Amino acid sequence: MGYTAKAQVYKAAIQETTIGAGAKALTLGGSKTQALCAFDESWKNAPAVGVEVSDIAFDTEGLPELAAFYAGCETFGDRVKKAATMEGAKFVCLHFEGADPGAQNKSVDEIVALAKEAAAATDLPLVVTGCKNVEKDQAIFQAVAAALPEANILYLSAREEDYKTIGAACAMAAGHKVGAESAVDINLAKQLNVLMTQLGVAGNSIVMNLGSAAAGYGFEYVASTMDRVKAAALEQNDAMLQMPVMTPVALETWSVKESLMSEADMPAWGSREERAVQMEIITASACLTSGSDAVILRHPASVKTIAAMIAALA
Repeated sequence: MGYTAKAQVYKAAIQETTIGAGAKALTLGGSKTQALCAFDESWKNAPAVGVEVSDIAFDTEGLPELAAFYAGCETFGDRVKKAATMEGAKFVCLHFEGADPGAQNKSVDEIVALAKEAAAATDLPLVVTGCKNVEKDQAIFQAVAAALPEANILYLSAREEDYKTIGAACAMAAGHKVGAESAVDINLAKQLNVLMTQLGVAGNSIVMNLGSAAAGYGFEYVASTMDRVKAAALEQNDAMLQMPVMTPVALETWSVKESLMSEADMPAWGSREERAVQMEIITASACLTSGSDAVILRHPASVKTIAAMIAALA
């Protein structure tokens, strides 16, 4: 007797959240199946790949392909415009690390000017990440949200320390979206979603950033947390865990030694660029397999490969 597989489709669904505006607006979520299980039910919205662009120029030593891709880009707007052309890119993530008081300490006005420059350079949806300084991030997120009221930007992220300010200013007052950032813990993720919705932020204005790690650096905790979140959302119909998940992969994978060490320092490891791309691809594919609805990458080869993987599984 032949075996006929039964589709595993749930009555519950991941809620939909739309970022960006116009023809290229991007909707995340909507799935009623486990991660990447398009064979059970066609994706309403396929997982998306975004490109990270920092306001500080990337160190491209040992990265000839990345250097060649951005060759001739003199301004932040130039880099954003070029990043938006990467094959498979659906959104651009603006990483304002230069605002860090411990680094370049760019002013709020400087960051607003850069955000406007980026918005003028591309019609892809924008995601904004800050410098991890709570006070500075609050200031720049509020200012950018007010300066670009029609852009429907996702501000990644709102944390326990600043969710009230960011939720009220960016989502409730300006109509943008916010990313609820927690530290690889399902209970913390749910608690933050509860607090934000109690504040008055609509559930469909929230995207979860559950945290990540590069493959081989405690990633099993990331995978298990995402699995538990997805199971609670679909199997238990937990509305406070049904927000789509976006994972900033590049922030993790480009900071580990495999991606940082030069070939001169570690000749046995081979090309730095190949190592960095492999780390980014492996981590991104693992995040998607675990339940992420969108990943943020940096290298054009990584973006192209992950986008092709998603297309092949659709």
